[in-house]
Amino acid sequence: MMLKVTLRTALGALLVAVLAVLATPALAFDHQQWDDLLEAHVSEHRDGVASAVDYDGMASDQAALDDYLTRLSDVDKATFKDFSDDQKLAFLINAYNAFTVKLILKQESRPDSIRDIGSIFSGPWSQRFFTLLGEERTLDELEHQMIRGNPSLMDPRIHFAVNCASVGCPALRPEAYTGDRLDAQLADSTRRFLSDRRRNRFDEEDQVLRVSSIFDWYEEDFEDSAGSLGDYLLQYADALALPAQARRDLEAGDLPIRFLDYDWSLNIGSNNP
Repeated sequence: MMLKVTLRTALGALLVAVLAVLATPALAFDHQQWDDLLEAHVSEHRDGVASAVDYDGMASDQAALDDYLTRLSDVDKATFKDFSDDQKLAFLINAYNAFTVKLILKQESRPDSIRDIGSIFSGPWSQRFFTLLGEERTLDELEHQMIRGNPSLMDPRIHFAVNCASVGCPALRPEAYTGDRLDAQLADSTRRFLSDRRRNRFDEEDQVLRVSSIFDWYEEDFEDSAGSLGDYLLQYADALALPAQARRDLEAGDLPIRFLDYDWSLNIGSNNP
């Protein structure tokens, strides 16, 4: 009798262990190579609200970058499917940022702007130059289909994480995004961007809130998240340093919102001091 009880207990424990393993998300993709490259070649400016990339430094470490990109490309759909949502989103954000750096390095000479790449018929974001999850991809497909087009992954804060190699973009973090820290990293990147007075500011003289063109181009994403662009920005009234009356006006929908010109200069140190 004792043997049967012991056997049942052992089988029960084994079943619990197996179910626990099956319920555990796949191990996160290791982004340490990208983290090392960012730490070595990305510098923060203006109290951390902006950053600059040392593309010459990245070029000197191109073997490490290429190895990381190859590892990204080697992940198949079945493996990716087993990632948690945070792991998936961190993977895709890092892929976008790393392949964007690669696109800059692929050019024969360093462009003044990412928009100088390609032609009027095939701009930088429609270049099919990398493979991800078994298919040749463009940066546009990665951002708009794989991230924004996936309801389980879409978070408006991704607009402050993906980096288009331009001064007007939210800062490229000097660290990789990771699944276990993703929420805190997205929150921090968002607040840093909205705290940048060159790209988002309250014009006290005109009583107008002037924000990045990002909020114009992707207004629908912010509306879907908060109901209106004004309501989304109201969540970051402290980061925007809005006076009390301006906050009340924004909450009431009475504060005009205008969009600033976007600076497409390459995000190098001399352009973003």
